[in-house]
Amino acid sequence: MKKVLFVTAIFMLVPGIHGIRAAATGHEVIEQVLVKVNGDIITKTQLEQEQIAVLRQRMNGQVDPAALKNDEQLKKMLTEITPQVLVNAVDELLLIQHGKELGYKMSDDQFRDIVANIRKEQGLQDETKFQQALASENMTMDDLRKSLERRMLVEQVQRQEVGSKLSITEEEAREYYAKHPGEFTDPASVTLREILVSVPPAAGGVNVAQDDAAKKKIEDLRARALKGEPFAKLAAEASDSKSKTNGGLIGPFSPSDMSPELKALIDKMKPGEITPAIRTPGGYQLFQLDTLKVAALQPFEKVSDVIGQKVADARTQAEMKKFLSRLRAQAIIEWKNDELKKVYEKEIAAETATGS
Repeated sequence: MKKVLFVTAIFMLVPGIHGIRAAATGHEVIEQVLVKVNGDIITKTQLEQEQIAVLRQRMNGQVDPAALKNDEQLKKMLTEITPQVLVNAVDELLLIQHGKELGYKMSDDQFRDIVANIRKEQGLQDETKFQQALASENMTMDDLRKSLERRMLVEQVQRQEVGSKLSITEEEAREYYAKHPGEFTDPASVTLREILVSVPPAAGGVNVAQDDAAKKKIEDLRARALKGEPFAKLAAEASDSKSKTNGGLIGPFSPSDMSPELKALIDKMKPGEITPAIRTPGGYQLFQLDTLKVAALQPFEKVSDVIGQKVADARTQAEMKKFLSRLRAQAIIEWKNDELKKVYEKEIAAETATGS
């Protein structure tokens, strides 16, 4: 289990891992080059590892690469993710190249700190277990460092190109707040208490005697509750529902989750009031309204930090798309696979058309 956790953590942290290799055979492996970006290559192996990394994230780390050849569901997922994986792979390489041009690099101290954090989070402080986890993915420490450095270069370029544009004014935050009230509204909720007097199913229809007895019992319980006996005590004493162990308490849940008939009754009630006896498929029920929480817009001051992050995230995406468009336009991209070139160009065209 630790292996799966470790591998998933690495792939989530570093979507650019390309460390799988066939060196164990003792022969040099000639990679199939798919595309050259300003002279740097993306190989078939690298693309496959990017695809597996995305599938692992979607499936919580549980994916067998060998199953991709036989599992129709995985094949379908692979077809769906490949266009974006291609675009991301080219974009990542462009950002890494730009980062190197700016002189960015990972120091030994930075690398040690990141690895120490990964090992701590995954319970791999033991050196043997850590090395086994690396070996299970055919990775070396050098592979890991290169992958982490790729991620660091991308993040530093992002900060360089977008960081200065992320200052959010209060006016902008309030404008977002006004246009998106649903994002900051606490939903309505209802909490009830129930008492169920069940009526056993009878062959050929309703057993009138049992039904009458259940109806009388529920009416007697309602009368006792109306006279002041605690509803929770009555539920614990006489209810046939599992909720009796909690004094009949159910919820909170959305009012829309109630049946139309029950909602119509609850809408007219105040906390503490009790419904009439209701015939249900399982027998007779009483409900007491425990708490009713109406939908409420949270104050701006309470959510201002969240709004700032939302606006900053949206702006980051927009500015990075503009920057990447410029890098693509200036790049020399030479495709060695015509089918993948078509997939890539179609995805870029779709992103441009939708502005996504």
